[in-house]
Amino acid sequence: MSQAAQIGVAGLAVMGENLVMNMADKGFSVAVYNRTTSKVDVFLAGRAKGKTIRGFHTVADFVASLKRPRKIMMMLKAGEVVDQFIDQLLPLLEKGDIIIDGGNSNYHDTMRRVAAVENQGLQYIGTGVSGGEEGALKGPSIMPGGTSSAWAAVEPIFTAISAKVGDNEPCCAWMGSGGAGHFVKMVHNGIEYGDMQLICESYHLMRELLGLQAEEMQPIFGDWNRGELSSYLIEITADILAYKDDGGNPLIDSILDTAGQKGTGKWTVNVALEHGIPLSLISESVFARCLSALKERRVAASKILDGPTPVFSGDQSAFLATLQRALYCAKIISYTQGFALMRQASDEYDWNLDFGSIARIWRGGCIIRSVFLDKIAQAYKQDPELMNLLFDTYFSSQVNKTQADLRNIVATAATQGVPVPSLSAALGYLDGLRSPRLPANLLQAQRDYFGAHTYERTDKPRGQFFHTDWTGTGGSTTSSTYNR
Repeated sequence: MSQAAQIGVAGLAVMGENLVMNMADKGFSVAVYNRTTSKVDVFLAGRAKGKTIRGFHTVADFVASLKRPRKIMMMLKAGEVVDQFIDQLLPLLEKGDIIIDGGNSNYHDTMRRVAAVENQGLQYIGTGVSGGEEGALKGPSIMPGGTSSAWAAVEPIFTAISAKVGDNEPCCAWMGSGGAGHFVKMVHNGIEYGDMQLICESYHLMRELLGLQAEEMQPIFGDWNRGELSSYLIEITADILAYKDDGGNPLIDSILDTAGQKGTGKWTVNVALEHGIPLSLISESVFARCLSALKERRVAASKILDGPTPVFSGDQSAFLATLQRALYCAKIISYTQGFALMRQASDEYDWNLDFGSIARIWRGGCIIRSVFLDKIAQAYKQDPELMNLLFDTYFSSQVNKTQADLRNIVATAATQGVPVPSLSAALGYLDGLRSPRLPANLLQAQRDYFGAHTYERTDKPRGQFFHTDWTGTGGSTTSSTYNR
C-alpha cells in the first residue's frame, strides 16, 4: 500500500493544478481529486508524471489516501459547489480533520462554514490565495483564517509553498478566526481594482490628452517601475504595451474596452457600505468597470453628448512627472481606504488583524505586490493601533507633498473631458478627511425637517439629540436618531 499523502487537493482547474505542482516541488506528497475524472488522468499522465502526486476518481478513495489528521484543500468555484463538496466530505472525516477552502469565497459563507464544521468536531480554514496562475505555481501570497487550532498542522505546507521576500520571509501568515482570511483576500482584491483603475486612468490621459502611442508609453511605465511606484501591476503594464500582435501592431490597441469582473470588488464595496467606511476610490473603480461594459450605449452617447476635445499644449515631460506623483498620491489614498475597512471589520468581528503582517505578506506573490507595501508595514510596526494610514508621518508627508499634483491632474482631466473617476475620488476623500467642518449639518437639518430624524448640536455634548418643528405644524414627535 502506498504511503498516505500529506495533503489532498480537490479541484484541478488552473489554480488547483498549479498549487499541487508547487506542493510536490516543495517535497510534499499530494492526493488529487476532480469531479471530472478525466482531468485527473490527464494531469497524472502529463505534468504530474513522476512526482509525488496520486490521483483518485472517488471522494471516498481520495479521503482514505490521506495522512491523519486529514488536510483537504478545496480549489473550487465559490458558492454552492463548495457547500456540496463539504457535504460529501463530512461523513468520511474524523474528529480533528481539516477542510481548507482556497477559493474566493465570500467571508460570510466562510464564517457559516467554520461554525458548522467545528460543530461536527472538525476544523475549517478559509484561505485567500493571491498570485494568479504564476503565483500558484511559483509562490502565492496566502491569507488563512478560521479554526485557529488547525494552523499548526497546515503552516509547514503553506509557508513552504508561499512566495518569499527579503531574508526568505514567507508571504503567509495566520489572519484570525472565522472569515478573517477570506475577508482580507476580498479587501486585497478591492485594492487591486483600485490600483488597476488608477493605472488605466494614467494610461488614458497619456493616450487621449498627450496622444502617445503604446510604444511611447511603454518606456514611461518601465521607468515608473524603477521608482516609488515599482509594482507588479506597473511592470505588467509596461510588458502589455510592448506586446505586438501577428501583424506587428500593439495588441493593446485591438483589445475591446469592456472590462470584466468576478465579484470580489463588488463585495468589498458592499461591505464598506455595511460598515460605514468611505471606500470611494475603490467603489469608483468597480463602477468604472460597469460603465465600460456599456460599450454600445457609450458609442451611442458619444454621438449626441457634447464635450471638450482633449488638446494638450504644455510641457509633456513636466505633465508626465506630475502624473507620476499624482498616481502615487492616489495609490496612498486607495490603500488608506482598504486598511480602514479591514480595521473596522477586525474590531467588529474581534479578529485582531495584524495590519503590518498583512502588508508584509502582500509584498510577494500577490497581484498588488509592490515596494510601497514596505512603507505600510513600517507604519503599523511603529503604531499597531494606527487608525488611518494618512495619520502616519511618512504617508501624511507624501500626500502633503504630492496633493498639488493630484489636483493638477484632476483639474486638467476635468477641463479636457478625460474621465478619471478614481483619481477624482482620491482627491474627494482627501479633501473630505481634512475638512473639520462638512455640509452634513444642512443634510441633517433636511432629514429632521422632512422626517423628524433629529440632529446633534455644536454647543451640546455628543450623543444628545434634538428636533425642531420647522413648519410649526409638525409637533414634537421624532423618528429614530441617526447612525454615525
